[in-house]
Amino acid sequence: MTIQRMDHVGIVVEDLAAAVAFFVELGLVMEGETQVEGRWVDRVVGLPGVRADLAMLRTPDGHGRVELSRFRAPASPAGARHAPPNAPGLRHLTFVVGGIEELLGRLRSHGVELVGAVEQYEDGYRLCYVRGPEGIIVELAEQPE
Repeated sequence: MTIQRMDHVGIVVEDLAAAVAFFVELGLVMEGETQVEGRWVDRVVGLPGVRADLAMLRTPDGHGRVELSRFRAPASPAGARHAPPNAPGLRHLTFVVGGIEELLGRLRSHGVELVGAVEQYEDGYRLCYVRGPEGIIVELAEQPE
């Protein structure tokens, strides 16, 4: 059997409202929010006493989704919240956007920081990384017109 499709990317956050607002500003569309708890989720996650709030967002084309999770229990382990872009683990999500400069202006008004600079990659995309809430790094890629 082969993979049929990628369903979604999951990201654990501490401030669900700020993370949702960030992804909505990027252009994702809220599909829904829910709360999960109980033995089934404890078994899936491998932690006892899970209580979590979830938000599912989708890309405008309907082909990609991001699941944001805020765990109310159990407590998260202590550690670095803002890992550098080269830290092992989920490094970034990439979205193709139109009007990268205008989008950056809107995102900055929400406290989003440009990680490096907007750069041209050969004859193709203009690229940049932004750091949003929770230290989430998103790569924005603008195709040439």
